Amino acid sequence: MSQALFTYTLRLADDILILSQRLGEWCGHGPVLEEDIALTNRALDHLGEARNLLTYAGQVEGKGRSEDDLAYLRMERQYTNAKLVEQPNGDYAHTMVRSFLFDAYHLPLMQALTKSNDAQLAAIAGKSVKEATYHLRASSEWIIRFGDGTEESHQRAQAALDNLWTYTGELFESDAVLEEMTKAGIAPDIATIKEAWSKTVDQVLSEATLKRPADAFMMTGGRKGLHSEHMGFILAEMQHVTRAYPGVEW
Repeated sequence: MSQALFTYTLRLADDILILSQRLGEWCGHGPVLEEDIALTNRALDHLGEARNLLTYAGQVEGKGRSEDDLAYLRMERQYTNAKLVEQPNGDYAHTMVRSFLFDAYHLPLMQALTKSNDAQLAAIAGKSVKEATYHLRASSEWIIRFGDGTEESHQRAQAALDNLWTYTGELFESDAVLEEMTKAGIAPDIATIKEAWSKTVDQVLSEATLKRPADAFMMTGGRKGLHSEHMGFILAEMQHVTRAYPGVEW
């Protein structure tokens, strides 16, 4: 049970840790000052949740690893995030579509985890729900703005959606770890999360006049440490200071 709980908690943490790193790349480069600050704050929200989850994962593992150890001292194959969150930012439509597709999954997941039989995960989720609600509202508004805006903004949003859709299936994959966590009442039934996600996606895309891509081939492997070519570059930047100055205290 402890190994499965460690793996499950690490997956939750890695998703938002890597997404936080991606969103942080927009700092100083946002399209307008207000949105620049908003994206930075969103990245910090994700980072705060990731810290709580990584700390708990280290406690469950019982090997003395801290949140910093788990964040900065693992190799690429040891990260268990879905491939969706590691995809490049692209233009602003691409960034917002990526966030929306994840936010629509993250909010119902956090809401369900507030009822987890694991008290620590339930507490972390309870703290995250308010932020996740805001994140989904903000990204949904941008999707509608792009989709129902100009011809160019519509085309860019649709292109981003078509490109990223193939990464969404992995969010709802089940395996032995998830089955064990669900059976123990720690993780929610992933089918109910997918149903909520799909309902939100359909509603927002309809209002945005965007076409939902067909479900066909889906990328996979991230949960097992098999990542896209982009992951190594993310870690090289994220881990640089820690690896260059091991053990340093500020």
